[in-house]
Amino acid sequence: MQYRAQRIEPIFGRAFLRRVFYPIAALALLSLFLAIAGHYLGHTISLGGHTEDTTPREIVIGNNVLELPANMIRFDKQRRNGEAERVDLYLHWPDLLGYQPAFLSDFNGAGPEKRLLFLTFEPRATTQDMSGRYGPIYSTLTEGPGSKGPAGLTVQKFRADSGFVNEELTVSREYAGQMPFVARCLDEETSKTNLASCQRDIFLGDDLQLTYRFPREMLEDWQKLDQQMRTFAEAHIKGQK
Repeated sequence: MQYRAQRIEPIFGRAFLRRVFYPIAALALLSLFLAIAGHYLGHTISLGGHTEDTTPREIVIGNNVLELPANMIRFDKQRRNGEAERVDLYLHWPDLLGYQPAFLSDFNGAGPEKRLLFLTFEPRATTQDMSGRYGPIYSTLTEGPGSKGPAGLTVQKFRADSGFVNEELTVSREYAGQMPFVARCLDEETSKTNLASCQRDIFLGDDLQLTYRFPREMLEDWQKLDQQMRTFAEAHIKGQK
């Protein structure tokens, strides 16, 4: 009697194996890619938007040419040469340096003290800076003579109908032959949870405005801070186009 060899069919067909094998292979390749990318890009990802790059960027706003290190520029899309409507910076205080690994906690708002200043260069939006606006505008929106503030400043409360909610005005007398120092600040309670609760603007260059925001705690050093801002701006405005 002759026996014919029976063909043994595989338990899993080729189509089934393809459906199983290809996804597994793709997943393995993806894992390998992520491992390699993590090795090379992990440091960049950990910066959270900051950069250590100190390469100068030449930014033109109106007729003003500014030269600014990339690590001082707050947003990645602004870290490039050419014309811009504005540029936003953040600086470590009191050294006025851009981002460095040693300042990571401060730049992430997690340091023991508030050490960040936020600056914006843009074309002038008004005919007078904040000091010049005090007499004709701000003084008419505040209540009474105010109370004693830090370092010789006077703190004035805004009227309820002024539109400035939870804000106060800090004002100095004229100093060093200049107009009074004037800044708007969130009140003390609201400032506790805000990294930069005071704001002031000054005019520089050719129709250029610098607005800088700072922690209310720095009002103790307002004269030093204001002079630093002017000196910083003048040092980085490289001319006119």
